[in-house]
Amino acid sequence: MKKLLMILPMVFLLCFTFSCQKAEEVAEEVGVKALSDEDVAAIKETIQAFVKADLEGDWDSFFATFTDDVVWMWPNQPATEGLQALKERPSWAPAVEKDISTIEIDGRDDLAYIRGSLSILLDFEGAVEEKVKFLMILRKQANKSWLISRFCWNSELPLPE
Repeated sequence: MKKLLMILPMVFLLCFTFSCQKAEEVAEEVGVKALSDEDVAAIKETIQAFVKADLEGDWDSFFATFTDDVVWMWPNQPATEGLQALKERPSWAPAVEKDISTIEIDGRDDLAYIRGSLSILLDFEGAVEEKVKFLMILRKQANKSWLISRFCWNSELPLPE
């Protein structure tokens, strides 16, 4: 009985130690790698290309920042699934101004996410200002570039009266 009472705290301590292991350490042990500096730089390049193409109304370059199976989740509307369906949406208006702020970039292996905010001035037969928060999921491609796979956003502006 004394041996059992001596062993139990040791077993508990051992279990506690492994359960408190950081997620990064566990990921490394199973072969999942954190994003490299090169990955983060490539992700930022994709976002810069996304913003630049939107500001210039260069829709070919804009759509080139997305995967073929992209899902764009609009506020107050059904999601648009697939790049072709996204291209066919009638409501694309060029941005007159666009200021994107990245709050967080993280991920593992070939999957990453960006959480941020966006202030945009659109030209819908007159200027329309929008402030949004967003979440993007990106996938690493065979050529080491990153493309937007999922895009979800919603407005920070109050609902109209």
